[in-house]
Amino acid sequence: MSVAETTQLPPGGVVDERDKRVAPLELFFDLVFVFALTRVTELMSENPTWEGLGQGMLVMIALWWAWSAYAWLTNYIAADEGVERLLMFAVMGAMVVAALAVPHAFTDDALLFAVAYAIVRWLHIFLFAEANEDVDTGQAIARLARTALPAPTLLIVAGLVDDGTTRAVIWIVALTIDLAGPLVFGVRGFRVSARHFAERFGLIVIIALGESIVAIGAGVSSDLDAGIIVAAALGVVVSCALWWAYFDVWALITETRFRQAQGHRRILIARDVYAYLHLPITAGVVLIALGIKKTIGDVDEPLKTAPAVALFGGVALYYLGHIGIRWRIAHSLFRGRLVALLVSLALIPIGTEVDALVALALAAALTSAVTLYEAIRYAEARRQIRTGAAH
Repeated sequence: MSVAETTQLPPGGVVDERDKRVAPLELFFDLVFVFALTRVTELMSENPTWEGLGQGMLVMIALWWAWSAYAWLTNYIAADEGVERLLMFAVMGAMVVAALAVPHAFTDDALLFAVAYAIVRWLHIFLFAEANEDVDTGQAIARLARTALPAPTLLIVAGLVDDGTTRAVIWIVALTIDLAGPLVFGVRGFRVSARHFAERFGLIVIIALGESIVAIGAGVSSDLDAGIIVAAALGVVVSCALWWAYFDVWALITETRFRQAQGHRRILIARDVYAYLHLPITAGVVLIALGIKKTIGDVDEPLKTAPAVALFGGVALYYLGHIGIRWRIAHSLFRGRLVALLVSLALIPIGTEVDALVALALAAALTSAVTLYEAIRYAEARRQIRTGAAH
């Protein structure tokens, strides 16, 4: 199936143009998530090992699931009005505390992170239930609470455990329970404003990409020289190529399909495409940010295994999310990005043998090649899609 074919209207498809837009409070709330993402990168940077990567990704998943839950909440209620506004401020305060604890979420600040995170998750259920007046949605919230309430409790238990391995296992069990909730108990009863939902998740991708830009500055620990300047430029190239891959046409195609869907089918797309499949996209960017930071920190030495995995594995994970989205909405493979994913994985061992600057240049070349190939291969379809979106 071609790119153009994914935009065809389904039989009887109707696009709802009356959807709400993202409110200023939501953007304000997202700034806390920006801070949390920088702390995840810091956690992995302080411990650039397999253990550090694993811990970083566990924290990333927890933070993503909390943010995604509030994206559903603010999609449904006017969270910037009345008591809900004050409660959202309280959530932001708890999230800031959790973010501060992120670098040591598996050591000294394990309990502090868990308690702050639990407050964020529990307030979500309270806010949703307090502001809701629909019976079907109320039942959906009750089903969601079956996993959203006990899972953070397990993280508190993990914070009370001294053994690191046991703590990690409890984390994995807790996150599995939390993420499995919408799959096991379903999402029937929720309502979704498609334009707002797509816009909110698109903005969080931009925020994640912003973290890769921040990593450029964070990685500079010495005087600027030619190597650091070239590495910074290559980091920008990677970020721009990733932005292009998502926002040039693919975000438009995905949103079109989403807005065309009606009833429960729309809710399922919201769950699968946005809540689940945007996680590898965002996590991939965070890993790439770590790889860029480590490259700029020492451009003339090969990357260690974990940073090389972060750089090239992050690119692969980013494209994996795109491939999953295309399969979910169009039941076809994203062949070009599948090839890029495989090439990126193949570059991991090379990244540990060549200078870090060369490794980053390879990542820049790969992501730019994907952009160039798709811009040429689908030039006419791209023109039609972007022209149609403009009107």
